[in-house]
Formats: sequence, structure tokens, C-alpha cells
Amino acid sequence: MALEFTERGIYCPAGDFYIDPWRPVDRALITHGHADHARPGHGRYLCTAAAAPVIRHRLGEIVLETIAYDEVLRIGRANVSFHPAGHVPGSAQIRVEVSGEVWVVSGDYKLQDDGLSEPFEPVRCHHFVTECTFGLPVFKWAPQAEVMQDINAWWARNAAAGRVAMIGAYGLGKAQRVLANLDTDIGPILTHGAVEGTNAVLRAQGYTLPETVHVTAETNRKEYPGALVIAPPSALGSAWARKFGPHETGFASGWMRMRGVRRRRAMDRGFVMSDHVDWPDLLRAVKETGAENIYPTHGYTDIFARYLNDQGYNARVVPTEFGTEADPDEPSDAA
Repeated sequence: MALEFTERGIYCPAGDFYIDPWRPVDRALITHGHADHARPGHGRYLCTAAAAPVIRHRLGEIVLETIAYDEVLRIGRANVSFHPAGHVPGSAQIRVEVSGEVWVVSGDYKLQDDGLSEPFEPVRCHHFVTECTFGLPVFKWAPQAEVMQDINAWWARNAAAGRVAMIGAYGLGKAQRVLANLDTDIGPILTHGAVEGTNAVLRAQGYTLPETVHVTAETNRKEYPGALVIAPPSALGSAWARKFGPHETGFASGWMRMRGVRRRRAMDRGFVMSDHVDWPDLLRAVKETGAENIYPTHGYTDIFARYLNDQGYNARVVPTEFGTEADPDEPSDAA
């Protein structure tokens, strides 16, 4: 097989490299910058040119090579190319071809175009290694415009009442997706440092984001009544958040589809928005690859594999450590 599943990660013997490995290796091909996929300790890294600045921002001084989307690179006896995954800016699926056998490793992905990330492109293959974070029929996302309309209306109501609206969103991807689609006429937008650091990196690359105020120790929070604050979910309910005075909290996540999660989070509002693929688009993505062999890696893997096998696919669950290491700024379920 062109790819093997090992204790260090997904390995290509023909090219002697790993894809998103979770143990230190000599050469790692990285789909995107989230902490469970881009880990420290590897000898050499390869990612898209668009993902590289964030990965450097998060991992520091590393040996990092870049590749353009759709460019084909020969590594040993393997042909490798990176293709848009639509998950976060710079994210990619990785295509590996060895002696005519084609594998695609999805990383994390979504088919819904968020207007910021490079839109997902299906890649034909024989073997598809796919996430299924939300691999249950209950997970179906509303159009982004509807969710953002709800977020903007919630913010406007709070602003009219003189309250701050504080929304929890993953520091890379979700936060910028929300930010890029806000109605900036409602009021000022403030950001936690974990969010603003990524904002600065993406702005320097040319991604368009509205103006924000970085909250520091010197910021007089009371000068911004009616503001919207974007912060990691872990900051909500903290001493940092309480300094804003009267405020309501919201959380943007696919997990807000589950009532039990909403209750445990104890948020005032939950907004169902995910940077992962939902059930209908998961099935669509699998179909569009043309692959007969499907390898679910993380999420509701057993249920999804069983469903695919009933539909005539050859599906096998592959244990990985994706989704098990939280982002330094986020809880692990902030999908």
C-alpha cells in the first residue's frame, strides 16, 4: 500500500514521510496549523505556502518548506500534491500517488464555502482517509448567512441594552470566520490575544479582516459598551471576561447542535457553526472522490464506517491521535 498506518502516524514508505504525525519524525507533511495536526518536534515540515505563517507562529523556529496548491512534488518514489480543504485558511488535503495507486488524506475539511478559507476541492482517488468529527445524521449545518444573521442580531440586541456580547470561537479559523462576516456597523470589535495573534498573521498574508481592538492589560474595557468580544471559549467565565462588566456569552461550534453540550457549557447562546464537514457533505465528499476504500480517522468513526459498508464501500476505522490534543488556547471540543 502507498500509505501505512503506524504508531507514529500515517506513513508513506515510498517517500519516507509521514502525514500529520503525532510522534516526532524526520519528515512531516502537514495539512493545517491546528495543534492536533501540526505538532512540534519533527525534523522537517512541508505545508502549503498559505498555511506556513500560522504554523511558524505556533511552532516557532522549525525547518519548513512550502508548496503551492495543486503543485506536484516528487518525494522518493511518490508524487505528492496539496489541494484545498476549506477547513481554515491554508488548509489542505494531501494526495499521494505511488505506482498508479492514489491516496488522499483529508486532514480536517468542510464543503461549505466560508468566504475566507480556500474552498474545498474534491480529489479523485482509490483510497480516502477522512475525518468524521460530526459523522452522525443529526449534524447538518444551516447556511453560514443564516448563522451570521443570528450572531449579528444577538450582538445588536446586547449593544442596544448597553451590554457587551462575548463569543467563544476557536483561535485559528472559527474566530476569523466569524470576524470576517460581522456587521461592523453595530459597534467595535475586541479580541483576546490568542485570537489577535492569528489575526495579525493572516492580515500580513493578505486575508481581509475587519478592524479589531486587541484587549491588553492597559485596555479600559468600560470604554467599549456594546462591543462584540471574540475570545477562546476557555476565556469565557474567567476573570479576564468579568472585567468587561455586564455581558452575555455565546459559543460558535458544531457541538451546539447537541443540547447536552449547550447545557454543560452554560452559555447564554449557542450558535451552530463548524469548520468541519456535516453528515450530508461528508457523504457527498466520499462519493466525489470515487474511492472504494474509505478510512475514517476521528469522530464517530465506528458508526460512519458501518454505514459506508452497508452502502457497498470498503470502510475501515483507523485509530489516530487527531482531535485528542487541544489547541493551546482552546478546549478540544471547540470544533
